Amino acid sequence: MKFEKIHNKGQAQIFENKYLEMLTKGHPAVIWGMYIPLLSYCIYYGISRYDLSVLTVICLFFGAMLFWTLFEYFAHRYLFHWTAEQPSLKRIVYIFHGNHHHYPRDKQRLFMPPVPSILLASIIFLIQYLILGKYGFAFFPGFMIGYLLYASMHYLIHAVAPPFKFMKPLWRNHHLHHYKDEELGFGVSNTFWDRIFGTMFDLKNEKEDKEKVKELMFEKKS
Repeated sequence: MKFEKIHNKGQAQIFENKYLEMLTKGHPAVIWGMYIPLLSYCIYYGISRYDLSVLTVICLFFGAMLFWTLFEYFAHRYLFHWTAEQPSLKRIVYIFHGNHHHYPRDKQRLFMPPVPSILLASIIFLIQYLILGKYGFAFFPGFMIGYLLYASMHYLIHAVAPPFKFMKPLWRNHHLHHYKDEELGFGVSNTFWDRIFGTMFDLKNEKEDKEKVKELMFEKKS
């Protein structure tokens, strides 16, 4: 996913139709506001309709959040950075993730937009329900909260400096993924799986390029 020029201003144009183009953008508050009631009802339904115990719900919920981190790693590594040859597949990869590397300051495309997000989430729920049955009503909310936390962390990494010193390796790992080597640093919400699978940057020996990092951060309004 190499580009001759990384744009620090503007946005990628995904569709020529302005209405379709609008559907490719989203705001974090809208996405959180859309999912919290839905996921809360999902848990309520699982408890009231299927008599899921509180302990079962808690275990499945947090287990799904952990599972998300693994899903996040493999999705970023093998789907979002898929090296496709066919033009149609290249376009799909660009729509899903390539535009972010091309326009890293575009804050409207760090969350999956509402309409495609709901469609994809519905498919994911159906798959999980077919596999887990009634337990999907507790697993699915945890999985989606994992996604929302991941997307929010991604937003913060491009918006602000790490708020705590222990978070700096996470910030640097993602910055280096952008400007140093796209074949490393696939973890966004965590670095655990990068360390496990050997794709973690050697942060001790990697010198930080402050100018490159600045180019990845959202432009501050004066």
